Amino acid sequence: MEFRELSDEQWEFIRPLLPPKAGTGRPTADDRRTLNGILYVLITGCRWMDMPQEYGSYKAAWRRLKVWQEQGVWGGLLQSLSELGYREGKVELERVAVAASTVEARKGWRGSAWTASHGAGAARCMPW
Repeated sequence: MEFRELSDEQWEFIRPLLPPKAGTGRPTADDRRTLNGILYVLITGCRWMDMPQEYGSYKAAWRRLKVWQEQGVWGGLLQSLSELGYREGKVELERVAVAASTVEARKGWRGSAWTASHGAGAARCMPW
């Protein structure tokens, strides 16, 4: 997959979904620049320390990725994108499958895949 920076249209969709900046303390790095850095690393698969400096500090980008995960930003973004896709008729899910090859196997795991994937808060799906 080829990395492309966020377009103005994409940024205008994402910007309101990000947490507001703190009114006190040290100023934080620019959200758009940092998000482009995060996407660069995740899409290209490079090491964080190899993220181009034009996206700011790789340490700040890594921390922002973690904080936004803890705050539920990524889940909210995915939900908003899904809703937009449904509204525009670009997303139609009749069946969904998860490839087991993308799930890390734990040595000594005694539970079943069905139990693990249907724990509290997990989405309901068909076991095929």
